[in-house]
Amino acid sequence: MERLKPNQIVQKGIVHCPEGRRVFSQLTVFENLKMGGYLCRRDQRKLKESLNRVMEYFPVLRDRKKQKAGSLSGGEQQMLAIARALVADPKLLLIDEASLGLAPLLIADLMKIIQRINQDGTSILLVEQNARMALSIAHYGYVLETGKIVFHGKSDDLCRDERVVQSYLGMT
Repeated sequence: MERLKPNQIVQKGIVHCPEGRRVFSQLTVFENLKMGGYLCRRDQRKLKESLNRVMEYFPVLRDRKKQKAGSLSGGEQQMLAIARALVADPKLLLIDEASLGLAPLLIADLMKIIQRINQDGTSILLVEQNARMALSIAHYGYVLETGKIVFHGKSDDLCRDERVVQSYLGMT
């Protein structure tokens, strides 16, 4: 099987938003977002459309576009990381631990935005330790234990499965 280079993966429509935000802290919010659109840099109209679209999802970033990314709150940095990935206009967005280190209210807001991104046509693979929250917005879920799939199915079914509830959702 041919091994693809990162830019080839993005060109095929797959973009990864890694755990831990990993924003370019010394760059501004706007410069970070432009980095997400690196592959469409030759098509300025497409880049501008992508930037405007992500600002609709994350209006706080529009207000902070000249601010250094490293000075943003943790939640704002997470929004920036997701927005930067979206600028590439992926077909499939891989998000790793979106809620890590965020306050519960911010997590709820972020999950609504992730749902909206999905409803607008982007497929999302969300890897998340907060199983209850992830299943509340997912269509389908996989429960992993030490790297192996132990349960999978429609999210509603998993939330009703007594084994999943007792072992992974913290309810008895």
